[in-house]
Amino acid sequence: MRILLIHSSHFEYEVRDRAIEEAEPTSEKEGKDSIDEALVAFCSVESGDERDNDAVASNAAREISKVASTVKVKNIVVYPYAHLSSNLGSPSTAVPILRKLAELLVSEGYNVRRSPFGYYKSFKLECKGHPLSELSKTITAEKERRPAVLETRYAVLETDGRLIEPREYLQHPHPEFRFLVEKEALRRELPGGEPRYLEYCRKFGIEWEPYSDVGHMRYGPEGTLIFELITDYAWQKACELGLPLLQVRGTNMFDLSIPAVREHAALFGDRLYEVGVEEKQFVLRYAACHQQFSMVKDWTLSYRQLPFGTFELADSYRLEQSGELLLCFRVRKLHMPDLHIYCRDLEDAKKASMKVHEKIYSEIRKLGREYVSIYNTTRGFFEQNRDFFADLVKVEGKPVLLNFVPDGVFYWVLNVEYTIIDALDRPREIATFQIDIGNAERFGIAYIDHDGSRRFPPIIHTALIGTIERYLFSIFDCAAKAEDRGQKPSLPVWLSPIQARIVPVTMDQLRDANRIADELEKKDIRVDIDDREETVQKRVREAEISWIPYIIVLGQKEAGAGSFPVRVRARGTVETMTLDSLVAELREQTKDYPFTRSPFPRTLSTRPGYRKS
Repeated sequence: MRILLIHSSHFEYEVRDRAIEEAEPTSEKEGKDSIDEALVAFCSVESGDERDNDAVASNAAREISKVASTVKVKNIVVYPYAHLSSNLGSPSTAVPILRKLAELLVSEGYNVRRSPFGYYKSFKLECKGHPLSELSKTITAEKERRPAVLETRYAVLETDGRLIEPREYLQHPHPEFRFLVEKEALRRELPGGEPRYLEYCRKFGIEWEPYSDVGHMRYGPEGTLIFELITDYAWQKACELGLPLLQVRGTNMFDLSIPAVREHAALFGDRLYEVGVEEKQFVLRYAACHQQFSMVKDWTLSYRQLPFGTFELADSYRLEQSGELLLCFRVRKLHMPDLHIYCRDLEDAKKASMKVHEKIYSEIRKLGREYVSIYNTTRGFFEQNRDFFADLVKVEGKPVLLNFVPDGVFYWVLNVEYTIIDALDRPREIATFQIDIGNAERFGIAYIDHDGSRRFPPIIHTALIGTIERYLFSIFDCAAKAEDRGQKPSLPVWLSPIQARIVPVTMDQLRDANRIADELEKKDIRVDIDDREETVQKRVREAEISWIPYIIVLGQKEAGAGSFPVRVRARGTVETMTLDSLVAELREQTKDYPFTRSPFPRTLSTRPGYRKS
């Protein structure tokens, strides 16, 4: 907000014509006024002030009151004046702020007149002309008031229920959990370095987009296929929870002048992407909460329908610090397979949370990995629900790091961060779930209970496999760890863009190569043929560089036979297989995973932009 303060000996105005459709209703009596010995506050409400209407009004009242006290006046005029700024807020923002400003000044004992908003007016002003008679000020909303350092206390929760100090844990034999304790609880700097997985990303056309803001990714054809498969997998895993799930879809821009949106956005502080459009300020969503909650608040809900979930793959935006950006892990645009589960009460939420917890753990263990977890909670919730925490830890099979936070600061009572220790021995948060007890009331989401009462459901927030980007990070980090063990880095077969490649020794075998490719495609296997005029050795080497899981070398001898040599990347072997045995192995590797057909031309000679490395 911009304000111009004039200490006047006389001020008068008269409404002439409506300037905007949203002008305040005004009577003939309110359409003109005059006053002597007053401080006139010309006010322009700006775009962005809607982020915290009350703070802007309060700060403006404080500044105006200071000047009024200094020049010793008891009369104040609040006068809307659009000409102080070229970045005006919307009428729906301006009017509540100006009304609140007037109310605050009245509460401080001033005689306040407020000129109506949205009109052309004539006015006469006599300025006192002393050094303090003309002052201009810029008013902003103070940032959310939180403790400069949020006082939290860490403790290690052992599998037998004991709580021990983090420092006492450093001699424990579980090395990955020790890294988590050192980094999070003891704030020790861990070793860094250049992550090897970045070269893996380039292999599949996954990289930063140089024509955008920093932190935005792009995916080539191979990367896009991987992305779409992971997206399908996220939905598949959500459905396996055994709860009624409803997919929704919506926008990614939300109006900050809406109190629920503004209050929820304030929780994310300076990580918001904001967009100004036609004198309104919008926030780009940082998860699917806004869209799903905006829909569900309009639904008629009964206790008989709970629990149920809503799901959306939400393109989300977080203004992460540029120095902390990391491809596939910390990005400014991410894709959150966001699931919200609406529960009858806290006991219902705890039961649903156990299903979520077990599913999250089963997924990371499919990759041969373990999470080390941080449980953010209040001391009171922990003490009242020790049996629940014991059940959670039983699934983990190892200690967890508790972080006790103050009551009343967050909208959740439990926020679990599932973290892997990456190839550089650094903790990386992948999946999460929260038990939210605040947002249902904030957004007006209610259900009718068995006794006819209106109740607000606890809401579980979760991304079972993490964001699409972070799940991809986990996959590539598994490949990096495999390489550290002396194995060939690879993708899971279901995610491999091409699952089998046929390399004919000469073009005389091309017809047989296409016959085999036809049979593999009928069995939902992505296959291609390297028909380029290159040596067999070079074509096989490039298939290895491209991480092709199964490479069939087809010579004259093999073309007419029932079996052929297959290079199996996972085992580092060359094995003689029949077409049926190859199909059986590939089907076993991809069982229960989503499938999509190859979008690529079958033959490499006709494929544009073939990536060699």
